[in-house]
Amino acid sequence: MKTLRGPGVFLAQFMDDAEPYNSIEAMARWAADLGFLGIQVPIGNPAFIDVSLAATSKDYCDELKGRVEACGVQITELSTHLEGQLVAVHPAYDKLFDAFAPAEVHGDPSARTQWACEQVKLAARASANLGLQAQAAFSGALLWPLLYPWPQRPAGLVDVGFAELGRRWQPLLDVFDDAGVDCCFELHPGEDLHDGVTFERFLDSVGGHARANILYDPSHFVLQQLDYLSFIDIYHERIKMFHVKDAEFRPNGRSGVYGGYQDWLERPGRFRSLGDGQIDFPAIFSKLAAYDYAGWAVLEWECCLKHQEDGAREGARFIEEHIIHVTDRAFDDFAAARTDDDGNRELLGL
Repeated sequence: MKTLRGPGVFLAQFMDDAEPYNSIEAMARWAADLGFLGIQVPIGNPAFIDVSLAATSKDYCDELKGRVEACGVQITELSTHLEGQLVAVHPAYDKLFDAFAPAEVHGDPSARTQWACEQVKLAARASANLGLQAQAAFSGALLWPLLYPWPQRPAGLVDVGFAELGRRWQPLLDVFDDAGVDCCFELHPGEDLHDGVTFERFLDSVGGHARANILYDPSHFVLQQLDYLSFIDIYHERIKMFHVKDAEFRPNGRSGVYGGYQDWLERPGRFRSLGDGQIDFPAIFSKLAAYDYAGWAVLEWECCLKHQEDGAREGARFIEEHIIHVTDRAFDDFAAARTDDDGNRELLGL
């Protein structure tokens, strides 16, 4: 068995223009001071990583790694959540998602998609140059506005949507394969890949591609009322990344899974800081240990109540206390009887 690594922290929810959140060295020191051992880095901010240079220069990547490690942490993975989102966008969301892309491609969905695909490919090559094994991404969504079948969806519509999603991602996954890096999709409401069934549909559309894998985040499954422990049993071979994020679901007579367009504070399903929600993390960490998950446990802080600094500090300690340092022996080895095949046959009366 293998002991997973951590604690790490995803920087996206903390990055800012003010110290200590405005550069990779400052945030690396901040994370180390809180007890984290690793940082997960979004690619979109040049104060943190020049992804174009990282894709082509091993020297730059070695220098970047050295600067980060001198601060007391290491880079766990790169994140292309926003860029992956733009690989596939339904027209209903064009204006909103333009904000994730540079101004020169705003209002031009085709150019925006091309830009996003190139960013994802650059990040895959950068991950390889950094010596990383996995990279985070969203899948994007062509079908999300049609999630609920009313009006009735035309026959074949979902098949067409997933075929197109697979067509766009297949060449990107081939780049990941060439780089020796897993592309880990965070299964997330708002994405066409949001649960096990949709992930399986996607796998079918890309021929079961070995580099199409999962970023496991149980909080999104609580809000969907999906069994997040059985999910590990079913998909553990594809789980290559882990976001440690808590959540709660408390339905009432006025609102349920869909949330009634309410703000996060009023919704029945809410993300919470670690330990403040309902997720059974001892069971999750036990299952991941049993299935030999050897990646990182990375805090993703999202909470509608607690201050982010408190959530980060408490989260580092929470993850550290839940990591199972796996045993190298059976607990009853002290009582083992020494025998051989002949002795075993004799014990069985053979």
